[in-house]
Amino acid sequence: MKREKTIDHALRATWQAVAKTYNEQASKFEVTMATAMALLYIDFENGTPSTALGPSMGMEATSLSRILKKMEDRGFIFRERNPEDNRSVFIKLTDLGKEKREISKKKVYQFNEAIKQNISLEKINHFFEVTDMINQLIGQKVIFDDEYE
Repeated sequence: MKREKTIDHALRATWQAVAKTYNEQASKFEVTMATAMALLYIDFENGTPSTALGPSMGMEATSLSRILKKMEDRGFIFRERNPEDNRSVFIKLTDLGKEKREISKKKVYQFNEAIKQNISLEKINHFFEVTDMINQLIGQKVIFDDEYE
């Protein structure tokens, strides 16, 4: 089987191209794609509980904590104790973080609009159907059998 003809290769190669494109744009504004993504997942007005951020972004806690530390050092976010539960912390955007978030949001819209201008709505809908089905199959753990273990 040629790797160029496998679904996982197409997904990986496409994601790498998307990530590279986003990182090139993000670097113009002195951030990374990971930082920009985190900014987009933090509630603009109220902040987001730190425990909810990782799962919503699909990130492991250790990776996320490194990103949050860098964001805090750069003045994009601050941490605030939850007044209802002192054990939890809200991640909130600073004014600079809000600025960077708005730039990130515009770039995501720009990316999506460029795709929509060049690919039919029917094909885009099929793309989402396929990716949803792949995620369902993975979630149901029906991709691999134990025959070769």
